[in-house]
Amino acid sequence: SHKDFDLLQAEGKHFVCRIKIKTTRTIIKQNLVPEDTHIFYDAEVLLGTPGVNQSETPVRVVGYKIAGSTFYVATDRHDLTAEQVAKIYKLRWDIESFFKWWKKHLKVYHLIARSEYGVMVQILGGLISYLLMAIYCHDKFNEKVSIKRIRQLRNDIQNELRYPLSGDRAVKKRTKKKKKKSAKT
Repeated sequence: SHKDFDLLQAEGKHFVCRIKIKTTRTIIKQNLVPEDTHIFYDAEVLLGTPGVNQSETPVRVVGYKIAGSTFYVATDRHDLTAEQVAKIYKLRWDIESFFKWWKKHLKVYHLIARSEYGVMVQILGGLISYLLMAIYCHDKFNEKVSIKRIRQLRNDIQNELRYPLSGDRAVKKRTKKKKKKSAKT
């Protein structure tokens, strides 16, 4: 909804948001487009059809092409160059790619924390855990991290907690306990 752009600006929130190529744009002011770049459009516009769903507050729209794909991005940021606006939108996709990796490899489907500090702690904790698993899998099995190895490690840790003695001593002690129990019955 184009009215959301009005709401964001009224609340003083900054945004860089992709819009559809066919979105109706009523140009208020055309900005100079730098030569020899992938930017082909930079204007202050009202979004939507007049009298139907048009925004009341103008937004800046930057159009650019990369690898044969055309993008139009709306923003309230007039203090940035068109190149910087395009870069911000690209960085958004880098962040999306990171969270896709995060979900796939760490099996984390949502963030628990909502504060900036809490999110950073959860991300760093997850990355440290993954790196430790990668080192463990590489050193012990000479392979990449897999769910099979994670489960195996989890079971090994749980067994260590249940039977704190290590090595042959632990096996002998557990065997003695089992023999005593079976002798009593």
